[in-house]
Amino acid sequence: MEILKDVYMLESTVSSHVYLIKSEDNNILIDTGYPGLFYKIKDELNSININLKSIKHILLTHHDIDHMGNAKLLQETTGALLWASDEDIPYIIGKLNRPGLRRIVQIIEKHENPVKINSYSENPDFDKISIIKTPGHTPGHVAFIYKRVLFCGDLINIKNNTVKLSPRYSNYNQSELIKSIKILKTLDFQWICPAHGNPILANEQIWVNFFSRY
Repeated sequence: MEILKDVYMLESTVSSHVYLIKSEDNNILIDTGYPGLFYKIKDELNSININLKSIKHILLTHHDIDHMGNAKLLQETTGALLWASDEDIPYIIGKLNRPGLRRIVQIIEKHENPVKINSYSENPDFDKISIIKTPGHTPGHVAFIYKRVLFCGDLINIKNNTVKLSPRYSNYNQSELIKSIKILKTLDFQWICPAHGNPILANEQIWVNFFSRY
């Protein structure tokens, strides 16, 4: 699904979206989907004429399995640099076990942990992509803005034409999550691209209704 001429949502990762920011030789992926989807992601990228070696960066919004499930294979295949927050890196590389329900998912969903990962604290330059710290769902959750497109990870879910917060049981800190939602009020964006649910425009009534509560 093309959102802008250089922003694309992969159809092969419908349960937890992977987004592509396209350029001639510096393509960027945002998140990597559930484990086991590597070949579908690879085939879809090939089908839209994306040379895998042209992917230079993989940006993770947070440490959940459905966001880093194919990070290791994609990193190895593309040669891209993999990035995440300091707070979430220990979970992504397997140094720390995820708490609560995430621990069960970690055991059930077979995946490989990446070995080499870079931190957003290094202040990388991703060519017009802004990194916004949005903790709450996980300790180091981040969102991104590129050309007025907000990639919000699991800050919200969109389902049945309704915008909702991620379920309380899935959040590391609910009060921090609410603060992160309020941060969005200070930002300028036109599109909202969640991990779960289809992208919507910021002037759509379901978003206006949700946003007015915070």
